[in-house]
Amino acid sequence: MPDSVYKVIEVIGTSPTSFAEAAKAAVDKVAEHVNDLRVAEVVELDMRIEDNKVAAYRAKVRVSFKYHEEF
Repeated sequence: MPDSVYKVIEVIGTSPTSFAEAAKAAVDKVAEHVNDLRVAEVVELDMRIEDNKVAAYRAKVRVSFKYHEEF
């Protein structure tokens, strides 16, 4: 079996309802454009505040996928 190479990108997902939904939104969007997703790691959570209330939950996610060299 040949060695595998993986690429890692970092994306930020947002949700008006929860951190979990924000992380899922990030992975779902990457999955629309990239094949062979392998691991998603939540690396940071924060919230956007408006008028002293939480307006959005944000999750910074590192997503890895198998690198395929095109010939």
